[in-house]
Amino acid sequence: MQQKAQKPTSAGKRRIRNICVYCGSNAGTNPAYATAALQLGQSMADAGIGLVYGGGGLGLMGELARAVLAHGGRVTGIIPAFLSKRERMLRDVTELIVVDDMHQRKKLMFDKSDAFVALPGGIGTLEELVEQLTWAQLGRHTKPIVLVNIDSFWEPLLALLRHMSEEAFIRPDMDVRFATVERAEDVVATILAAAAQPRREPEAAAELSEKF
Repeated sequence: MQQKAQKPTSAGKRRIRNICVYCGSNAGTNPAYATAALQLGQSMADAGIGLVYGGGGLGLMGELARAVLAHGGRVTGIIPAFLSKRERMLRDVTELIVVDDMHQRKKLMFDKSDAFVALPGGIGTLEELVEQLTWAQLGRHTKPIVLVNIDSFWEPLLALLRHMSEEAFIRPDMDVRFATVERAEDVVATILAAAAQPRREPEAAAELSEKF
């Protein structure tokens, strides 16, 4: 169900210019979540990889974006107008895009990103993550997807996916492909390792992925 590094799409190596990170607009109860956001932001900036995110200034979203900026990195925030006050839109980013609705936001986040990462978060984070997993499952993209499983935050989801597979709701030929890391410091290396693999067409990706 999971893979150590998802293999990219057609011949040649993939360039990772921007990573889309999904995460909570709250900080959560565990200080390790905010620490992970700060570590991920620094590692992305150090690697010259830009951040694409939901544009908010609160919670893990704000911690992550400010960490990228503090270390000289690039940040693209994409936020619907109706959320600009609720999520305290962060204006000090490299590029700020205000859209009409959630559909436009998610489409732009997809188009501008070469990989996807999920830090701890709530229903919105889960919904965005599952959408990318679904699109990958259906062969619509082979961009790497990484879950950052800080202090086992994502274990309930991983257990649910295993249960779905055991109950034959996820067929072997339609498996869900992603990587899981326990530390934010490992995210960039995991994505770059995936990018170094030979690229294939998206429809063939399910046949090429490695399982744990």
